[in-house]
Amino acid sequence: MEADAENVRDAPWIAGLRAARANLIPGLILQALMLALLLGYSFHPATTQWLDRLADLKLRWGFGYSALSAAVAGGLIPEIMRVLVFQKGRMTRGNGANLFFTVPFWCFMGMLVDAFYRGQAHVFGSEATLRVVIAKVLVDQFLYSPVIATPLTCWLYDWKLAGYRLTGSRRFLTLAYARDVMVPIIFANWGVWIPIVTVLYSLPSTLQIPLFGLALSLWVILLTWISERRGTTPDKIRSPP
Repeated sequence: MEADAENVRDAPWIAGLRAARANLIPGLILQALMLALLLGYSFHPATTQWLDRLADLKLRWGFGYSALSAAVAGGLIPEIMRVLVFQKGRMTRGNGANLFFTVPFWCFMGMLVDAFYRGQAHVFGSEATLRVVIAKVLVDQFLYSPVIATPLTCWLYDWKLAGYRLTGSRRFLTLAYARDVMVPIIFANWGVWIPIVTVLYSLPSTLQIPLFGLALSLWVILLTWISERRGTTPDKIRSPP
């Protein structure tokens, strides 16, 4: 009986549901903020003008905007939060080493997300109809995220944590690694990001990347704050791609 209970506790989908439940409050806060932006864009002229300026900036900069915004959201902001919250304002050599990895990683991921969103618009269209939004959300969360984004993020972050050693990297391609590492993250991400990408795909294409970067920044800030309240370390936190 004890062994059976242990197996249930260790089931990857159970771990994912636990993580989703643990992130429920910050996830709901972020979802509410994104919904507020969607409503503001639709009904509040000042919000519409502000977001339209972001869209114009994205149009002018193209993939450069995607790379820069994701690097700031996924790389720079987490490191600033790490220094301020966990290191009491004292920078160390480790912060530079982290940025050496996270800035280029999130630059790449930002451009990858931008290319993916453009591909979605090409296949399904740019109009925010119910059919188009549902199709984009399903492909995003049940194909792109578990097949491309989550494996890349898990592999590269764990490769960094292993000191960039190739020895033992074969474990990244095993079913055990997918079950124990990726599946819990996928379940946890679904609880937060399905509503968020629904909001993103309900907006014009030129606003999707700017608000993805904003959502990523807010999510990292909320996770860092919540982990500090629990007395945990941010080293194991992976931002959703």
